[in-house]
Amino acid sequence: MWCCMLKIGFRDVRINTEARKEVVDITHEVSRAVTESGITDGICVLHSMHSTSAIIINENEGGLINDIITKVKEDYPSGKGWEHNMIDNNADGHLAGAFIGPSITIPVRGGSPVLGTWQSVFFLELDGPRSGRRVVIEVIGK
Repeated sequence: MWCCMLKIGFRDVRINTEARKEVVDITHEVSRAVTESGITDGICVLHSMHSTSAIIINENEGGLINDIITKVKEDYPSGKGWEHNMIDNNADGHLAGAFIGPSITIPVRGGSPVLGTWQSVFFLELDGPRSGRRVVIEVIGK
């Protein structure tokens, strides 16, 4: 039988971006949210509050960051003639966000997010520049 009292920690992070497509390292914010929650074992859920953004985990290496942006631009080109562009001219950002995804879950062990040696957590801006982009971080566990 499983039984324990779960704790929940919540943090609302604001991100300002400077480019149309941008990768922002938020690993420090995630670690801080886990530490401040006081939770030692559980899960950490991150969710972007915007349909033209995504959350990803990957290596924080300059060439790879550029490759991620290049690949997003290749797969979801802004000038393709998307129908949504008749309304907002940002269909590329909506499509990339829909297929990459707004949320991730990270295990928490020993009071820290469980990430591999080369893994970092990123907010992926797909329709910038923007100010006050919101990512909510919820830590659940004991």
